[in-house]
Amino acid sequence: MPRIALFPGSFDPVTNGHVDLVRQAARLADRLVLAIGTHPGKAPLFTAEERLAMLEAVCTPLARAAGCELRCITFADLVIAAARREGATLLIRGLRGAADFDYEMEMAGMNGMMAPDLQTVFLPATPMVRPITATLVRQIAAMSGDVSPFVPPAVATLLKAKFAR
Repeated sequence: MPRIALFPGSFDPVTNGHVDLVRQAARLADRLVLAIGTHPGKAPLFTAEERLAMLEAVCTPLARAAGCELRCITFADLVIAAARREGATLLIRGLRGAADFDYEMEMAGMNGMMAPDLQTVFLPATPMVRPITATLVRQIAAMSGDVSPFVPPAVATLLKAKFAR
């Protein structure tokens, strides 16, 4: 039976922190599903289609190098529902620090009560990417700052183009 892991997030934009976690998760699963949450109450910088394209371009080579199949999807319902549709038994969550841990433990507890067959796996971010958040990257890019240390080169180009308009 293949190990299928679902890694949900907004990925707005894809950061080096996301890349770090994808690299780690791809070593744990036979198939890794990157799931972009779309919520009507949120106004993302990039469309769902743009985020799918970013994820596929940046993460497919990482998964391939780890011998892992990669799939990128969107979902607008509960993470556990998306995981069930994809046949996932592992839910990947990244941790940067203590605040993430507290929040993620609550989420894992609720998800575990609703879907006991879905195991949450916490992956610690490597030290170099711990301070990176998509929110900070968007703020830096909006103020014409250099985001190249925080995102893959292709994403830096997309951010520059997005804010040049």
